[in-house]
Amino acid sequence: MGTGKRGLIATAVAVVCAVTVLAAPGAAFANPTPSPTPSAGADLATAQDLEAVRKKLDKLYRAAGRATDEYNAAEEKADKQSAEVVELAKKIVKGQEKLRKLKDRAGAAAAAQYRGGGLPPEAHLVLSDDPQDFLDGAGRVREGHHATKGLLGELTRTQEDLEQYAKDASAQWKKLEAGRKAKAAAQKKIEKQIAQAEKLESALQKEEQERLAELEKEAANKAQTAWLDSGILDEIDGKASEQGKKAVQYATAQIGKPYQWGAEGPETYDCSGLTSQAWISAGRGIPRTSQEQWKRLKHIAVQDMRPGDLIIYFGDASHVAMYIGDGAMVHAPRPGRTVTIAGAGSMPILGVVRPDPDTGAN
Repeated sequence: MGTGKRGLIATAVAVVCAVTVLAAPGAAFANPTPSPTPSAGADLATAQDLEAVRKKLDKLYRAAGRATDEYNAAEEKADKQSAEVVELAKKIVKGQEKLRKLKDRAGAAAAAQYRGGGLPPEAHLVLSDDPQDFLDGAGRVREGHHATKGLLGELTRTQEDLEQYAKDASAQWKKLEAGRKAKAAAQKKIEKQIAQAEKLESALQKEEQERLAELEKEAANKAQTAWLDSGILDEIDGKASEQGKKAVQYATAQIGKPYQWGAEGPETYDCSGLTSQAWISAGRGIPRTSQEQWKRLKHIAVQDMRPGDLIIYFGDASHVAMYIGDGAMVHAPRPGRTVTIAGAGSMPILGVVRPDPDTGAN
């Protein structure tokens, strides 16, 4: 292999080294420059270098996946908090209108009392031509006093409600601002990881990128073969529920559409955007992120999974796919890739969750 070829590989691996040093101070790769050896040795060094690039890319894209989950979670919280702030604002407006009307009523009652002259009951009895009229009037006065007390009580409660609404709105606003900052920080992480990965890939020539893609497939196939060799597929015979069939139909219809972090379709998706939208299309809302899907949905043994179930990958639950049967799954892999079908065991499985645990299968 020519020195120009080896130079390009060396450049790519040098970028790997630089990224690694930035990500983990103190860590370093061995000198990537190939020593003068026969061509077979040079080819072997190139394969090793590309494998190092593949592993580094995998690490970067997984980090971007974790950050994407953080971003999606922050966005989901922000949406809920925004809705709560809007509802509290509506309550405040209604409370202010109620308070205005109560104050108008209180003012009218005060004016009526003023017009009565404020004379003591004995004076009204003396001045009255008819004692019965006085007694009837006294009853109305007592009723008026009770009504006034009730009015004042309602005024006080309304004012207290308004104060509480204002406190709640202020607290929700602070949470919303914190959520926005978390979302911005997650976005920065995502963009940094993807930029580093793209820098690595752009340092390679076209044939090297093609070989890199082959290495990714080889690694996935090796993992899938090991998974199948365990005999697990002989145990998996679950039938999809009606909702599961609809979810699978939706997910597979998206095959070929690009991955985009934070996207929920209809043109682009990230991994959990695809699975959550597929289940929404089937009539069942589920958590937005892969980590929340893992936390909140019912866990199912791998051998009991059925089409429509979600497979959660890696120890940090940073990736999710949908099982479609026959040992295969559909997923949105990572930036630069499209929604595709792959082996269910092509990545390390953390576990399986079921969005519709209460429905039967057919």
